[in-house]
Amino acid sequence: MKTVICALTVLLIVLSCSKRDVDESIKEDNPEISLEIPAEFPALNGSVAQNRPTKYGVELGEKLFHEKRFSGNNTISCASCHNPSLAFSDGKQQAVGIYERVGLRNTPAVQNMAFMKFYNWDGNILQLEKQPLVPIITHEEMNSSILEVIGKIAVDADYKKLFQKAFGDVSITADRIYRSIAQYEYTLISANSKYDRVKRNEGERFTAEEERGYTTFKSKCASCHSTALFTDQSFRNVGFPLNPNPEEAGRGRVTGLSTDQMAFRVPSLRNAAYTAPYGSFGQFPTLRSVLDYFDKGVLEAENLDPILKENGNRIPLTGQEKQDIIAFIETLSDPTFIGK
Repeated sequence: MKTVICALTVLLIVLSCSKRDVDESIKEDNPEISLEIPAEFPALNGSVAQNRPTKYGVELGEKLFHEKRFSGNNTISCASCHNPSLAFSDGKQQAVGIYERVGLRNTPAVQNMAFMKFYNWDGNILQLEKQPLVPIITHEEMNSSILEVIGKIAVDADYKKLFQKAFGDVSITADRIYRSIAQYEYTLISANSKYDRVKRNEGERFTAEEERGYTTFKSKCASCHSTALFTDQSFRNVGFPLNPNPEEAGRGRVTGLSTDQMAFRVPSLRNAAYTAPYGSFGQFPTLRSVLDYFDKGVLEAENLDPILKENGNRIPLTGQEKQDIIAFIETLSDPTFIGK
């Protein structure tokens, strides 16, 4: 009996050492990528600490992000709707997926995901690692399943090599797919716009028009579009034209609360010049049309945002103020981010 116990003890020690050696080897060969956190940005969300981007994890995630075999007919990838040249939006009113099926909402930009508390227009996703499954299984988007996706890419030698480099063996699992895509998206940090360079005192200055726009923006827009992300990440009903699809209820679809009916996550205005049209289902073709709508008066609602109610359901703006605000918003464009 003592001999058996000794043998088992030795085996456990060997296995423990082997696992430790493998883990250390992975860390050496697949180092973590240091995220450059811009000054004044909010803290990283909690998920990043549990899924630190690594050299090969990010490389794998980027490859998966552009993988069309995610869709049932091998025609749609994440990048099909999140186009890097459009700040990872798609330029369409509503997302268009497999067989030209039109989705419920406008495609949101993918930027600064590592700092977000919620994802999607209604905030139904709290961890970025849980997001990829949504488009994969959605009828209007990829119309597939994660098991089908794994079956397709498991025979690809390049993927086997990348999973080996990223995770230490060739096993392709749903969790590893989700973690890799999230790692890639965590690296998509946009903080090199003219606005950022002015704030960092790097030799650039706002034009008179941009300066006026910034002043007006702070007094009439910054209540919602606050922080260095230019969103306070809240959910608000701002009285925008309603989506005719009866399935739409905004944040109310998630919480079931009447107070959340037709409330949507305040979008970031970073790179807004690249991400038209605007609104939860692309109601507005231009930034000017958004400002015109606020100026003329928004739809009444029981849960309309108090800021609008207190101002007669509108944000009064002169023609000059609108022009100036747009000029300022354009300073939030980050050309170094486009095409990443």
